[in-house]
Amino acid sequence: MGFIIKNEMPAIVQQYAMYLRNIKGLSAKTVENYCMDLRTFFRFLKHDRGLAPKSAPLDEINVQDIDLEFIRSITTNDIFEFMNYVADERSNMSSTRQRKSSSLKSFFGYLTSHERLLDENPTENLTPPKSKKALPHFLSLEQSIELLNAVEGPDQERDRCMLTLFLNCGMRLSELVGINISDVIRNNNTLRILGKGNKERIVYLNQACLDAIDSYLAVRPKDGVIDRNALFLSSRKQRISPKTVQFIVKKYLAKIGLDGPGYSVHKLRHTAATLMYRYGDVDIRVLQDILGHENLGTTEIYTHTSDRQMEAAVNANPLANMSPPKPQKQKKNGLSET
Repeated sequence: MGFIIKNEMPAIVQQYAMYLRNIKGLSAKTVENYCMDLRTFFRFLKHDRGLAPKSAPLDEINVQDIDLEFIRSITTNDIFEFMNYVADERSNMSSTRQRKSSSLKSFFGYLTSHERLLDENPTENLTPPKSKKALPHFLSLEQSIELLNAVEGPDQERDRCMLTLFLNCGMRLSELVGINISDVIRNNNTLRILGKGNKERIVYLNQACLDAIDSYLAVRPKDGVIDRNALFLSSRKQRISPKTVQFIVKKYLAKIGLDGPGYSVHKLRHTAATLMYRYGDVDIRVLQDILGHENLGTTEIYTHTSDRQMEAAVNANPLANMSPPKPQKQKKNGLSET
C-alpha cells in the first residue's frame, strides 16, 4: 500500500484500498488516485462543517479521524456541493470531475453493497459529468518513420525495440515495462501482455517487431543482470523503469521536433491505433482486442478520419460523376435550338 494511503487515510479508506487492489485488481496508481479524491472530499466536508481551523489551507486538513459515524452523516446534497466546488473553485476539467465522481460512487457503493455498512447510498443519483471527446494527438506515418530512424547511441537496439513495440502493438507504458522474455512466444509469433486489472491478452508480432526483438536480444546484457526475466533492462541491468522509458521517448520525440505539449509515451499508443485503423482496414472490435480496451466506446475515438479519407469517401460514391444535364439554349421566340 502506498505512503499516502498508509499515512494520510482513515482506517475505513485503507480497508477500501485493499479491496480495490486485492479483490478488484486495480493498479496501485488507480487506487492511489481514488483515495486522493476521497481525501479531497473529506477535507472539503470538514472545512465546510467547521471541523477544521478556518485559517487552515484545504490541502493541509487532516482526515485520518474520519470514521463510519461521520460517513453515515454524508448526504446527497454534500456530494453535489463537493462536485460544484471542484468545478467552480478548483476549476477541475470534466475528465477530472468524472474521475472524482467515479471515486465517490465506487467508495459508497463498496460501503453500501459490499460491506453493508450504509443503508442508503448518497451517490445513487450522482451522474458523472460528460467529458469532451477530444481527438488524441498522434504521429503521422511519416513522423513515425522519422522517430524510428532517429534512434542512435549505445542503447539503440533496446530503444528502437521499445519504440517499435509501442508503434506497432499500441501497448501502454506499464505493459511494455512489465514484459518478460518468456512473454515472447516464438512458435506463433505472439506476445503475452499483462494489462489493466491484471488482465492478460495476446497480440501478434509483425516482422518489424520480431526483427527488433532479435536485434535487441543479441546485445542484451547477460552477466550481472538483476532481473533476468525482464525483457528491457536499464543501464543498471535491472528492469527498466517507467520514468526511464518516458525520458527516452521524449528525447527522441524532441529530436524530430515533437517536444511540445501533447506528445508523450501514451501518444505512441494513440499513433499505433490510428495507423492500424487508417492503413490496415482494421475492424473496430479487433482494434479493441489489440489495445485491451474493456469498452468499445473507448476504442471508437480512433475512428476519426483525415481530410484525405473524407475526400476519398465522397469521391467513391457511385453518383460522384453524375452531373446535371446542360441547359439548352433558348431562341428569342422561346423555341429551343436544334
